[in-house]
Amino acid sequence: MSSIADLDDASRKWRGSFPMSSHAELRIIVGPTAAGKSAIAMQLAEAVGAAIVSADSRQVYRGFDIGTAKPSVAERARVPHFGIDLADPVTRVSATVWAASARGTWLNEIERLGRHPLVVGGTGFYIRALVEPLAAVPSLDPVRRSELEIELARYSTPELRRWCEALDPSRAHLGRTQLLRAVETALLAGQRLSDSYRTTAGRAARLAARYLVVDPGASLAGRIERRVHEMLDRGWLSEVASLAATVPSSSPAWSATGYGVMRKAVLGGLPVDVAVSRTIVATRQYAKRQRTWFRHQLSDAIVTAVNPSEPDVMRIARAWWNGESV
Repeated sequence: MSSIADLDDASRKWRGSFPMSSHAELRIIVGPTAAGKSAIAMQLAEAVGAAIVSADSRQVYRGFDIGTAKPSVAERARVPHFGIDLADPVTRVSATVWAASARGTWLNEIERLGRHPLVVGGTGFYIRALVEPLAAVPSLDPVRRSELEIELARYSTPELRRWCEALDPSRAHLGRTQLLRAVETALLAGQRLSDSYRTTAGRAARLAARYLVVDPGASLAGRIERRVHEMLDRGWLSEVASLAATVPSSSPAWSATGYGVMRKAVLGGLPVDVAVSRTIVATRQYAKRQRTWFRHQLSDAIVTAVNPSEPDVMRIARAWWNGESV
């Protein structure tokens, strides 16, 4: 799928059980940002003949490449990727829409290619929506929502969190994007998003899955700092400057970690070194939330943990892929 119209169409039309027996058990690689998931996934996909489904809520946006660690053109030539460059930056891609596209189109296309699906990413809500589809959420009037987004963009994340604590407290611990969605739903639909997610009616069938959780432990903080500097060396500020000239500041894509402060830096509103420091801190905080999510949401029975720094990491990954004991 290449357009958000296609994604919306899939979300509306696809409501059946997953049709393909060959995908009875999905293999999913997860972990915090900068943990090394993509490198392991690429090596594994090439070795076993897999295609990668990106479960990253920011890699869906066209043009937002360097700061989202999007796989390169060369990497996508080596291994087919799905779930990347799906939408313009002004369009919101919900977990429900993404998961419907994965189930309704991408997994079938991977089978037609004669490959195996390998889901890779750190967006927990995307993964949960794929494996355990969410109930239908309230639809929001697009005009009122656009007006509200402009208003809410003025608020800091801590301020949004206080709003969410009052309107939908069970979602107040989440990141900025999820906070915005919860506040918007409560104000415009008059109901809590968390209540919709607890509803079982209208859900599609659950998929069996097992997980390879990639986490380097204490070294993650250093890996995050190094990756931010590597992104800058690759031209992240130039990319942001180009995007700032054409993409409205209220666009959902700007909420990707680091992009907002880098935008301020290229527009002269923030020193670059301050933007870099804030990006490193924000990325570490995001990684902490990811770790918490995976720890609470995934049962030990379906998880294989691996440190990417271990010398036999690929042996462990291959054993996990084959369903063998590690």
